Amino acid sequence: MAGDEKRFKSAFDSLHAFVYFVPEVDAALTGAGLRPGRMPYFASRSAAMGAVGPEVVAATFYNFNPEVVARVIPRAWTLATPEQVLEARLDGTGKALTRLLGDHVKSDEVAEAAELAREAAAGCTGEGRPLYAAHAGLGWPGEPHLVLWHAITLLREYRGDGHIAALVLNGLGGLDALITHVATGRGFAADAAKLTRGWSDEQWTAAEAALTERGILGADGRLTEAGVAVRDRVEVATEAAARGPWLHLGAERSARLEELCRGLSRRIVEAGAFPEGVFRRPTT
Repeated sequence: MAGDEKRFKSAFDSLHAFVYFVPEVDAALTGAGLRPGRMPYFASRSAAMGAVGPEVVAATFYNFNPEVVARVIPRAWTLATPEQVLEARLDGTGKALTRLLGDHVKSDEVAEAAELAREAAAGCTGEGRPLYAAHAGLGWPGEPHLVLWHAITLLREYRGDGHIAALVLNGLGGLDALITHVATGRGFAADAAKLTRGWSDEQWTAAEAALTERGILGADGRLTEAGVAVRDRVEVATEAAARGPWLHLGAERSARLEELCRGLSRRIVEAGAFPEGVFRRPTT
């Protein structure tokens, strides 16, 4: 796939990320013992790594306020084991996909997408990819719609691990990365980024001032020419690091998987998988 960030998000990312917003997954995780709020997200996404501490979660998630992570991790592991959390997440995911896709959940398109996505995931490697490697160590579910979700999860975390490496190499810490991404006009709006990632207005403003001093942001809060160049380098490096699964799958089958997943993503978005106003979605 001649991939880029915009295409990946519009075609694939929604097929994993909906789990952080739908009530079925939240109910399953709180039913397993986790407390409502931020705990289900941090625990469910990190559970594949085992009962890790807040430092590991903050490092691998990257752009979340470590103070917020530490409020719920490691307490989560005293309420439910990582194995229980993973089981609950998969159960909630299956229920949510059944609701969002309706009868289409058992369609030939879902089965075909699941087969192709699983084959694409076979082209990923674990070196330097902690979140991907942790999820790759989990067993595959049996039903095609859950196979698809798990495969997209692997592709997403594989890509994300490479993206973090690119950010580190280009001198953008977690909050820097979030602010400069917002400044590109893609993805999160600023208020949603602060809320979901746990940064205060004061922390955000201080980081903006530091980025302005470095010449990455202008006085208007927009990326400078140097800032655009930094973000471009990050995206080029991210794409280069993410090619493995698509090279493995081949151009024709990659294009078919993208076509299938774009249609499925559209279905779940139209069915209300995400709340309004959280993302500034690509239009194509």
